[in-house]
Amino acid sequence: MKAHELRELSMTELEARLNDEKKALTEYKFSKAVAGQIENPARIKNTRREIARLHTIINETKGA
Repeated sequence: MKAHELRELSMTELEARLNDEKKALTEYKFSKAVAGQIENPARIKNTRREIARLHTIINETKGA
């Protein structure tokens, strides 16, 4: 999701999405460790960026 779309969500929705992204990242890392490779290695990078984006928006919301 784009940052402006995430800013429209409520705090509970943001935190739920953050938890989902963290679980997905854990699964990607686990499958990479076990299988040695994954279908799309860019997913790890994109998921990490999405987590950072969510953290930023949550902190902005809390600070406002």
